[in-house]
Amino acid sequence: MELTINLSYIIATHNRLPFLRITLEKLVNELLPDEEIVVVDGNSTDGSKAYLQKLFDEGKIHRFISEPDKNQAHAWNKAMLMAKGIILKKVIDDDVFYYHAIRKCKDFMLANPLVDVIISNDLGANLYDYKNIQKTTRRPQFEKWKNGIDPSFTFGDVHMLIRRASLAYIGLYNTSFIMMDWEYSLRISYLQACIVYYTGYNALSVAHAQSVSSLKNTAMITEQGKKGAGFYEYKGDRHEISLWSKIKIQAGKWLKSKKESGVIVKDEPAEEMGFIYNYLYDHIAEVNNAQEFTFLEQA
Repeated sequence: MELTINLSYIIATHNRLPFLRITLEKLVNELLPDEEIVVVDGNSTDGSKAYLQKLFDEGKIHRFISEPDKNQAHAWNKAMLMAKGIILKKVIDDDVFYYHAIRKCKDFMLANPLVDVIISNDLGANLYDYKNIQKTTRRPQFEKWKNGIDPSFTFGDVHMLIRRASLAYIGLYNTSFIMMDWEYSLRISYLQACIVYYTGYNALSVAHAQSVSSLKNTAMITEQGKKGAGFYEYKGDRHEISLWSKIKIQAGKWLKSKKESGVIVKDEPAEEMGFIYNYLYDHIAEVNNAQEFTFLEQA
């Protein structure tokens, strides 16, 4: 009898092997028998393809393709369609995840089949200033939406879990949006999907040079922001793009200013990354273990 897959961890990646190694090493070691790992590689040329093929051949990842993508949303959509789990958890290759909290969310969704999506609080750090970790929350915005004050609200997808069957209602990522998580969150909430808020932290977002491509598309982001806000009746709360995307842009500006001032800063401090990520994984565990957290449901 085939084992039911309750949770699919989905990853879309392209030429980010140093981050991918750290993330997959942690995830593979954490994986439970009712879980799977799905990876979509955008035809990487930095060794990622060979590394992932080896993991696939060894049975450490369960579904894998490597081929060109049209954009990030296209890649993530492929990963969602490949996944077989009841619940989908997006794992971004350069971020940090707390799997104990993720499994609390997974168990809640399995026990409550009407829940479409769970989101949580988020932690954020800059790779070049990694001890300066920020706590962010969308709980006030969730509460206003839950109480019918606002028809939609935004949240980052780094800490989101989705019921796969709910994709028939909420859909996939819009491949025409650069800030795909911003549009997706507005759409999910505007459709009045059943969203539950977990007050713990299942992810810690890490900003660095390779995560700031949105800096090149400021005009398009502004245009898409106006389009999305109008369509989803979004009043705005100083989040014309997603909060975490702003943090990533700030990290890019920080790095650029340091280089322009003559300070030598490596784009990716490879020799230190293992130490930095271990610190961040320890930190998210400490934050989650410091107190009890709960699930906030819709009325």
